[in-house]
Amino acid sequence: MKGGCQQQEPMLSLDPLGPAWDCPLASKDLEEEEGPWGGGAGLPPPGCFSGSWRHDVGLDCKGSLEEAEARAWTVYHYSLLQSCLQQAGLPETQDRSQVPRTDGHKGFVWTEGFTGCPGAEVTLCILGSPSTFLSVLLEGGVQSPGNMLLCLSPAWLMKVPAPGQPGESALLVSKAVSFYPGGLTFLDDFVPPRRATYFLAGLGLGPGRGREAAELARDLTCPTGASAELARLLEDRLLTRRLLAQQGGVAVPATLAFTYKPPALLRVGDASPGLRLVELSGKEGQETLVKEEVEAFLHSEALGDALQVAVKLSGWRWRGRQALRLYSRKELGTVVDMVLALLEKLEEEESVLVEAVCPPARLPFPGSPPPGPELAVRICAVVCRTQGDRPLLSKVVCSVGREDRPLRHRSSLPQTLEVALARCGLGEATQVAVVRRRVKAAAEAALAAVLALEAGLSAEQRGGRRARTDFLGVDFALTVADRALTPVALELNGGLCLEACGALEGLWAAQRSQPAAREAAAAPLVETMLRRSAHCLMEGKQLLLIGAGGVSKKFVWEAARDYGLKLHLVESDPNHFASQLVQTFIHFDVTEHRRDEENARLLAELVRARGLQLDGCFSYWDDCLVLTALLCQELGLPCSPPAAMRLAKQKSCTQLHLLRCHGPPWPAPSLHAVPCCPLESEADVERAVRQVPLPGVMKLEFGAGAVGVRLVEDAPQCHEHFSRITRDLQGEADHPGIGLGWGNAMLLMEFIEGTEHDVDLVVYGGRLLAAFVSDNGPTRLPGFTETAACMPTGLAPEQEAQLVQAAFRCCLGCGLLDGVFNVELKLTRAGPKLIEINPRMGGFYLRDWILELYGVDLLLAAAMVACGLRPALPSHPRARGHLVGVMCLASQHLQALSSTASRETLQALHDQGLLRFNLLEEVLVPGEYEEPYCSVACAGPSLAEARLRLLGLCQGLGIDGPHYPVAHFLSHFK
Repeated sequence: MKGGCQQQEPMLSLDPLGPAWDCPLASKDLEEEEGPWGGGAGLPPPGCFSGSWRHDVGLDCKGSLEEAEARAWTVYHYSLLQSCLQQAGLPETQDRSQVPRTDGHKGFVWTEGFTGCPGAEVTLCILGSPSTFLSVLLEGGVQSPGNMLLCLSPAWLMKVPAPGQPGESALLVSKAVSFYPGGLTFLDDFVPPRRATYFLAGLGLGPGRGREAAELARDLTCPTGASAELARLLEDRLLTRRLLAQQGGVAVPATLAFTYKPPALLRVGDASPGLRLVELSGKEGQETLVKEEVEAFLHSEALGDALQVAVKLSGWRWRGRQALRLYSRKELGTVVDMVLALLEKLEEEESVLVEAVCPPARLPFPGSPPPGPELAVRICAVVCRTQGDRPLLSKVVCSVGREDRPLRHRSSLPQTLEVALARCGLGEATQVAVVRRRVKAAAEAALAAVLALEAGLSAEQRGGRRARTDFLGVDFALTVADRALTPVALELNGGLCLEACGALEGLWAAQRSQPAAREAAAAPLVETMLRRSAHCLMEGKQLLLIGAGGVSKKFVWEAARDYGLKLHLVESDPNHFASQLVQTFIHFDVTEHRRDEENARLLAELVRARGLQLDGCFSYWDDCLVLTALLCQELGLPCSPPAAMRLAKQKSCTQLHLLRCHGPPWPAPSLHAVPCCPLESEADVERAVRQVPLPGVMKLEFGAGAVGVRLVEDAPQCHEHFSRITRDLQGEADHPGIGLGWGNAMLLMEFIEGTEHDVDLVVYGGRLLAAFVSDNGPTRLPGFTETAACMPTGLAPEQEAQLVQAAFRCCLGCGLLDGVFNVELKLTRAGPKLIEINPRMGGFYLRDWILELYGVDLLLAAAMVACGLRPALPSHPRARGHLVGVMCLASQHLQALSSTASRETLQALHDQGLLRFNLLEEVLVPGEYEEPYCSVACAGPSLAEARLRLLGLCQGLGIDGPHYPVAHFLSHFK
């Protein structure tokens, strides 16, 4: 085959083959639309649903009565919801609207000058067909119970002007169906109305409810996942095909387009291969031009071996309202006549398309092909926008049918890619994997192109400042190009592909343990909804930050700007660079921690004197955690109790306290604690060596960064190390930032054999919201400075769960009920053992890695907890890959870090996406009590691939060597 089957060349579509399907305009047989929300006027079809459920439910919304026709549609959609739930094996919706819900607002009152979203709860609101969005609703009920709301009527919502935000409105929910885990649903009234923090509407642009939905979605203060303005762009096939071919490099059908007064977006940019755009000066008198262009197109090599072409109208008005007409390439006169006839129907910015149609790819069956007609495959891919505006393919669904009949959504059964290709003769797993990779690349490139287009649009063009496309459905044909199976993008849609994925997942409704049931297509979309809701809730929040930290915390100031946080900083260094990046800078010496109670009172007076109206106060800097808790107590702001912070901060107190926590409940924290003795004098050392089994570990009571931590084999080594630390590290000036403002007391604890792990927890109200486990490589004994790490953990699920529960139990045992905590443990043959609790966000690279892999920002979660808000987090975040990293030390890598692996070189490689570079120290100075200078990591789709990439990189950059054997440090990550 030549011509239209190259990746960058014109592509041939797999639209229906066979007779010239020629139906009247407005026929629904061939052109699809996304259900009643498409906006057709009139009453819904009667008697559609069979099933048994209550009909005497309260669907009326007080204060917003519907007319008879509108109410008929509300009843229809309620019945559709019950039918969908019934088919999925889920219980009927319970009506509890007689007792209104009052949660989610905490006494919210509109005030002049208010910015951001009020209230205490995430509110994810969907307005649309239950069948289209059921998978999203069920997944949202799991991820954010009771906060995923389905509105069955526009009358259940209202817009109110937002004070201080001219031209924008808040969206309030008066009535909705609430979703909970297990598919439980409740019909609820909200008094007062609950404010949406995210809105997604099924947008049709016809005369019915679609217009109401479009108006509700326009110019909202909350994030929206779609808008009428963006939908119009995506429903213009000519525009989207040009966009995909130009920006995404996605294969599209060869197309000839006649356009009348094309939109501005079509007038810019270079021509695309296989896409011929003919701009008409008028709709009449174009016979000669049309004939010349059509004749040239029908005889061009762009069509390859295609035998037919399709003629159709392009523009948002025609979505689902026209027939698809197919003609032989030899019927020049007939094609020309049809183009001329359709030109009469054009309005400004619309087009008539003539596009190539080719047969589906012929897949050779092993052995004899089965009897019956040839089959065709249509591939539907759902791709979602994730953290950092990166597209992610979430699911692929296929339909299979006769090649001479249309393959359409809702007219064929959804199947997995593997099953569909096997039915057409392609069962080899490696070949199916190749097709899946190509579909993934094309679908993600399609969304990337759409997002790039949106980034260049104004707020008005998008339908609002917060309007974005958060998910996309891409329909593909599977054709052959250069003897390779290639997906060809036919059209973009949203709800139909999402609905097809939900229907496929529904096959496992009675067997929820099946893998396909667990991999919900809507999971990445719900995570995006939660993330954008969190941004909405936190925008404009006033936060007091205690301690700025060093260069490793530079991300804080960038994140605060992106999230719209208003930071006020308390810092000891009057010349700290962050003093210019905050709303208020308070210079205050916080290094003498034995005066924390007095300092907390003084700081509270300063805050009041400056008139700061704070929403929260927090710290991520070890030295300032107890002071922060005391200050929160003075100001009446949310925080874990000061006593809990003190207990976690002093390492020997942590272990000794937990050793006494025998339960109930069980398993008790004492199972994870390790015997130890505090050391303040030589006499304490003598006593400790008789009580703690040796070898042991000696460390600073209030230390950080593994500075001064050492393995000791016997009593002389214990005395020697105690004397050295007592001499070298006496106060803050000797090594700033490692806790010497608390003194230089030490402890001796039993040395525990096993693999080391970090568990980063998000806890709110004593409930575990999220946990992230990473593995650490072997340290360079007798020191314990970290060498290498990987995420996510390579442990078995049971071992991972043991670590998470051990970390959570230890935090609860210390009274840490609210916050983001980092817990270091060792996994022994007897189970997890505690090393220490850091009652703050994980340091080094951890925040960056978790954000990269899971899309969860621990900094934002900590800020939300500090404001008394439950962090908007997915309940079961899934890693999007693997990261493996190694630490670089000045003492071991001074030459490399000054040449082959310089800061500039590593940053350049980071910017190119070849590695992840986290700078931890500003100055490259070796020393006995050094901390890591930087972390260098590589990503990969598997742990083995990421590890292999990192090893090769370290060898090339000179990080690996005889005295720093990277392969050994990565040996745990196999």
